[in-house]
Amino acid sequence: MSIVFNLKELAMDTIRFPENFLFGAATAAFQIEGACAEDGKGPSTWDHFTGIKGKIRGGSNALRACEHYHRYPEDIAIMKEMNLDAYRFSVSWPRIMPDGEGAVNNKGLDFYSRLVDSLLDAGIEPFITLFHWDLPLALQKKYRGFENRTVSRLFADYAAVVVGHLGDRVKNWITINEPWEYSCMGHLLGEHAPGRMSPWAFFRVMHNVLLAHGYGMQVIKGLYPESRAGITVSMTPVQPMTGSEKDAWSAMMANQFMNHITLSPLYRGVYPEPFWSKMKAFTPRIADGDMILISQKSDFIGLNNYQRERAMHKWYIPFFKTWVTGSGIAERDFVRDGIQYTSMGWEVHPPCIYDCLKTIQTEYGNPPVYITENGAAFDDIVTDGMVHDEKRIDYLKGYLAMVQKAKTEGADVRGYFVWSLLDNFEWAAGLGKRFGLVYVDYETQKRIIKDSGRWYASLISSSKV
Repeated sequence: MSIVFNLKELAMDTIRFPENFLFGAATAAFQIEGACAEDGKGPSTWDHFTGIKGKIRGGSNALRACEHYHRYPEDIAIMKEMNLDAYRFSVSWPRIMPDGEGAVNNKGLDFYSRLVDSLLDAGIEPFITLFHWDLPLALQKKYRGFENRTVSRLFADYAAVVVGHLGDRVKNWITINEPWEYSCMGHLLGEHAPGRMSPWAFFRVMHNVLLAHGYGMQVIKGLYPESRAGITVSMTPVQPMTGSEKDAWSAMMANQFMNHITLSPLYRGVYPEPFWSKMKAFTPRIADGDMILISQKSDFIGLNNYQRERAMHKWYIPFFKTWVTGSGIAERDFVRDGIQYTSMGWEVHPPCIYDCLKTIQTEYGNPPVYITENGAAFDDIVTDGMVHDEKRIDYLKGYLAMVQKAKTEGADVRGYFVWSLLDNFEWAAGLGKRFGLVYVDYETQKRIIKDSGRWYASLISSSKV
């Protein structure tokens, strides 16, 4: 489904959400913490990957990033100034268990304990993601990472350590961030750590990461039954390029590959058809009980959405004959054919988040949803000590209006987290792409709340009824 959207015709002062709706911002450990080898932290696959020449745009790295490991009190003060209800962040597995298994690094646990306590003191609810892509390098070397089912069980051991230490104060847990991106970008396309390019690796990792989610859910609910736990998936709605039947079929297959490959096993206990059968030359063995473990009941689903894609039929593409648009990382944000694109080359199309929410509502039983990431990278410039990022404000207005529309039509949306709180290390795009509500000067580490951050603070204080 899709709707026509015109930002100029939308009355933005009508954005309203219930009093208990959570507004927050999100980050990930590797992207902001820095301190990559301090206080006993072990190396991650991303520490290794960023050291390989040519892998990161501009040759940048995350050795310092935003120095959040040392500057978190300042960042929490900014969150409070911005009126955030909640903060989603991730725990670094190699900071807790340097080898991924065995010995626990208490200094790492102490850091996250201080962070949680400081958030609670500021009246900000922590939402913790246990795995946001920074796998301990030792597990990649020893087991080939999540290509081996053993690592799914080791994730449960790691989860038990973190939840056991913080679960008395943290009530909201996310097991895994974006299984599809982690599997595809890192194991099929080779653009992310660990840099694999294998369809067999992609499908094995996809399945084993979902298994890790299942084991993680058992750990969290076993230790703290009253806590709330779920997984975050990405959704990128794929629409047909034309009205032809072939393009419609191609869009359906692309949606199964990119979106339903996570949602279907999580909520139906099966992988989507006909896509899964067409990929049977690459798919892994599914053991008895796997799908029951993956599809166990969760308390919510986290949704990450940024854009839509378009698909068309191409006879020469193997297996599912589908070509999906995608301009890749752009040099800067731009307008083409009257459409705004971000500096990541992503189309600004607010109805896509509505489409995602309606799909979850109508096809997967309308579970509670937290939008755990939504935001945009633009070419932000500091002018007289300020950052006037009107394009980001327009982006957030448009997408939030569509969230509100879906909610008024019955979608069970409970909260919204902007990606990102801070400008940060944007994976393979490096330090050159700025998503933050807060500008970070990476040389001086000075923070500047952008106009979008101040707009968001005002929205939070005025939009709840």
